[in-house]
Amino acid sequence: MNVTGAIDNETRCRHYHSVKDRIAIKFYCCGKYYSCYHCHAEQGCNSPKVWPKSMFNEKAVLCGACQSELTIQNYLDSGFVCPVCSASFNPGCSVHYQLYFS
Repeated sequence: MNVTGAIDNETRCRHYHSVKDRIAIKFYCCGKYYSCYHCHAEQGCNSPKVWPKSMFNEKAVLCGACQSELTIQNYLDSGFVCPVCSASFNPGCSVHYQLYFS
């Protein structure tokens, strides 16, 4: 999967690169995966839009550990653990949800 901004095979980027920073988000506005909102601001479509709640069944979150695409709802319900491979996600990402999801 092509993830803009990724600096390793688990989708980490220069902005967020802790051991648990291993998800990428498909941006609603352009349909492309980015490591984070900073990467999208630097290299994206310059027209950020968030996923509407009515589309939370869409696959738009990529686990960098197993490369599984998760629905937004699966990700939000995950408890910061990939439901496919059990890799840990960074709970701090929840601070930025409003930049991705309505």
